Amino acid sequence: VKNVSVKELRRGYVAGDSKASPPRGAADFTAQVIVLNHPGQISNGYTPVLDCHTAHIACKFAEIKEKCDRRTGKTTEEIPKAI
Repeated sequence: VKNVSVKELRRGYVAGDSKASPPRGAADFTAQVIVLNHPGQISNGYTPVLDCHTAHIACKFAEIKEKCDRRTGKTTEEIPKAI
C-alpha cells in the first residue's frame, strides 16, 4: 500500500489498494483447527466462538474434511462424521 504513513494505521485497521483490489470480508474459509480439550464430539454444523486477536466471532463448521494424527500430521480419516 502506497502513500500511507505508519502513524495513520492503528491496531485492527485493514489496509489495501481501494482501486485495484480492495480488502473484502470472507463468507467462508478453510482452516486447520487443533482441538486441545473438548468434552464432547465436534461434527458438521458445530458453531463455536473463535477468538482472533481482539475479535470474538461465531463460526460454523460446514464440513470437516479430515482428521489428522497430532504427532505425525498425517491424515487418519477422510471426511469424518465427528472428531
